[in-house]
Parts: sequence; structure tokens; C-alpha cells
Amino acid sequence: MSKMSRMTKSKKAWKNKAIGRGAALRYLKAELKRVKKERDQAQSELKEVKKNWAESTKNNALALNKELLIFISLRLFIDGHIGFRATSRVLGILQTFLGIFKVPSPQTIINWVTKYSLAKIWNYDALPALSLVRNKFVNGSILIIDTSIALGAGKILTALELKIDHYNNNDGAPTLEDINCVAISVANSWTGEAVANFLQKVIEVTGKPAAYLKDGGLELKKAVRLLNERGFSSSSIDDVSHVVANLLKNEYSKHPLYDVFMSACGQSSKKLKQTMLAFFAPPKVSTKARFMNIHKLVKWAEMVLKHSPVGRTSEGGIIAKFRTALGKLPECKSFIKRFLRDATPLLESEKILKMKGLNLETYQECKNLVKTIPERSKVRIGFVLWMEKQLMVNESLGIGNTGLPVSSDNIESLFGLGKTHGVGAIKDANRIALRLPAFCGKVTRESAKMVMNITAEQQQELESKLLSLTKQRRKILPNPGSLTDNLSDDYSNLSLLPVPKSEEKVSDNSKNTVSYDQIDSPAKKAPKHIEILNETIHECCAEAA
Repeated sequence: MSKMSRMTKSKKAWKNKAIGRGAALRYLKAELKRVKKERDQAQSELKEVKKNWAESTKNNALALNKELLIFISLRLFIDGHIGFRATSRVLGILQTFLGIFKVPSPQTIINWVTKYSLAKIWNYDALPALSLVRNKFVNGSILIIDTSIALGAGKILTALELKIDHYNNNDGAPTLEDINCVAISVANSWTGEAVANFLQKVIEVTGKPAAYLKDGGLELKKAVRLLNERGFSSSSIDDVSHVVANLLKNEYSKHPLYDVFMSACGQSSKKLKQTMLAFFAPPKVSTKARFMNIHKLVKWAEMVLKHSPVGRTSEGGIIAKFRTALGKLPECKSFIKRFLRDATPLLESEKILKMKGLNLETYQECKNLVKTIPERSKVRIGFVLWMEKQLMVNESLGIGNTGLPVSSDNIESLFGLGKTHGVGAIKDANRIALRLPAFCGKVTRESAKMVMNITAEQQQELESKLLSLTKQRRKILPNPGSLTDNLSDDYSNLSLLPVPKSEEKVSDNSKNTVSYDQIDSPAKKAPKHIEILNETIHECCAEAA
């Protein structure tokens, strides 16, 4: 091929490439021009929409009022029982309808809930205890106290306040909306002396309660005894659920068939799960405080045994497999029958006392229920003696036919809610304790104002000093060899004591307890809520005389 031919062929190839490349560039140039035009138009339309939206929401309270946004967020988290991220997502979905200009992030909502807890403790609204002669109370509060464990070394001590006349003004058992978290503290361990010291600090601010409501914990019993010795004497009420559980435990924990029954339930659970008979699996009962819920397991066993008919059955059939899974459970029928004979009337009595409180009427009602238990049974005798003891407390408080609160379920519910709601996978005691007060009481518009009155500096100052498992995990786990350096004692545990709204701590308990002499004195004018009770006071004094 000649040189001219090669040049002609090469020119044609270059020309074809240039033509294709030019077409592609022209196409891209046209597309870029179109995209830029559409982008500019979209930005212009977005600005116009934002302008129109801002003008349309000028009169919308939520768009301009942070207080309402905090109120809605608190209601969603506390009353709606959804997490921080879910609360933020819900507000994002309702952003247009509610007129929210900027959706709060999950961390912002966490800060609001934390500030709300701090505000409830630091703005304590006292309930004055109205005392008469012979140390009788016609108004005041019952202090519910208990401790709870979490992940790590921390143990939470909580004090809740319940109005002593709750059943006089409400139908049904107290809920978390009816109580107020007075104080909360975390420590590695709680002894009787430590609990008494902490409660004494609380009483110096709140005044002496009418009574303490607690379970059978030894440290709580000792704390109440020590407070009585120090001059802060108040009546003691034992929780009905723990009383019933202890009575059943003392009666049946040493029963010859008890261990057989528990072992059979465990074996049945293993054999029934992952099979077509899995719906027969027994309910899960905690190994700690087992007798608080063991009645559920016994009721399950009674129902399950009814599905195993008497007589022979074909080998390999469904009934045969079912009987094999039950194991030695049929041998425990006598234990099941006797346990339900004692537990059923006690549980029915427990429901009555929780819903109505303890007075002469409910006492007689419960006494009739336990008549099905043999007269000489320690369970029946112990329960009746407990009711009579609490009736004496009722009489000493002078609340008459008003039901006496005898259940500490509120504090148990509070601990359960705090451990599962808004704390994540790490059950840090300080983090749980810091949010427990927020779950008590009703969330109102005033709650949002309380949040806004707590500054970020106050919150950070408190949280920076707290021991945090999350912070330790972030510092130590990725850095092998840093255990001794980062695991120090520089951090402390949470301790929140009530502060009156006047910001003046009361050192003398008598200042928070209004006596009859003080009310009757013409030199001192009684508050309005005391004037309303004047008639009741004079009647009680006449009876005492």
C-alpha cells in the first residue's frame, strides 16, 4: 500500500472518531444545560414554597413556641412509650401538619427528658402532713421506698410519694401518674444505716411522712427502725405482694414435691420448644423472687395436665409425645391442687386490697375469701395477722374508712419501665436513675416550662461527674492495656435530693408538719387546704377526747 493510501485511511479513522466524540460531547453539553436549568427552577420553586410556608405558619403556635414542642415530645416518650429515635421520626412525619420548623434530634429529646427529671426533683412541691393529737394524720403522704439492681455495681434507691387519701379521691389502684418521685440515689451497696441517712436528708426537706411502704428487705426494715430511734418515727406498711409471696414460700419451698415440680417444668420447656407442641411451653418465671410469680407456673401446669387424658394411647401418637414431654409433671398433681387452694384466695384478696386499699370493709371481704384455706394453715393465719396489723396502722393514722395503700407495685413498675425504656442495650444504673423521675406524675404544659428553666450547663455539670458504663466501654474496649489507666475512682454515682421551690432547704422537720395547735392559733393563719379540713380536725379531736 502506498504512503498516500495509508494517510487517506488514517484520516478517515480519525474523522470517524472525531465525529462520534463530538456527538457525545454535544449531547452531554445539552443534558448539562437542561439539568442546570431544571435545578435552578427547582431551587427557585423551593424558595417560593419555603417563603409561602413560613408566611402560612406565622400564626401557628408550634412553629414559634418551643414549649409546645417539648410538651408533645415528652408526651410521646413518657405516655406513648416510644423511644427517642421513634419520637423524632414521628415528629418528622407530622412536621407539616404541626408546623414544626425544625424537627428535634433524638439527642435533643434525651436532653429534654433528662432536664425534666432534674426539674421534678429540684422543684419539690411539698405535701404538708397534718397531725392531730396522739400522732394521728388526716392528710399527708406515704413514702414508698425500694432498691433495684442494674448492670454494673450500681444499686438504685428510690423514694416515691403517694397521697395517703388516694382511695378517697380516686377509683382504683394508684398509677405512676398518681405518685411523685421525691429522691433517688445510686450506690455500690445499700445498708440499713446508708438508707436511713439518705432518707433523713429527704425528710429534712419534705417533712416526716405519715408512713413508709416497703417490701420485706432487711436493709429497709433496719432503716425504718433507725429513723424511729432518731425521732423521725412513722408507721411501717408491708407490701401485700411480698407478704403473700413469703407466706407461700415458707409453706411450699420445703414441700417434698416442690423440687420435682420445678424440675419437671424445666424439662417440659426444653422438650416442648422447637416442636409442633411449642404452644404448650410453660411461662418464664424469674429465678429471683420466684414466689412472686410461681402461681402462673402452677396454673399453667393445671391447664396442661387436663390435655393428657387418662388411659392408654397409641405409640408414636401426638398424645404419647405430649406425655413424654411432660415427664414427671403428672406426679405433682397433689402439690398443684394444694398450692392453688392456698394461692387462689390470696391472689383474689391481693387484687381487692390493691384496688380499694385496706379498711374494715375490705378486711372482712378478704377474710371471707381465705375461709377456703384450712383454719390451722400457716398461710391463712399469717395473712389474717398481717391484715390486722395493717388495720392497726390505719387506725393510728386516723384515716377512718379510707383505704390504706398496701401495695408498692408502683415502684416495681417504675424500675421495670426505667430498665426497658430509653436506656439502650447497656443497663447503666446512673442512666436509668437519671430518667426515673420523668415517668412519675402527669405531663402538662407546666412540665415543658420546667424543662426550659434547666440550663444545659446545669445538666452537663451533673452528668460529667457520673460513672458511665458507656463511656468506659468506649475508652477501654478498643484500647488493650488501658484498663488500669482508665478504670479510676474519679467518677461518682447519682444522688438527687428534693429542693423546695423556694430554694430554701428545711432543716427542722416540724416546719413541714402542721400540728393542731398551730392551726387553732389565731396568730397564725392556716393555708386554704387546711381550712377546708378544719371541720374534720375538730371531729377527730372530739373523738380522741
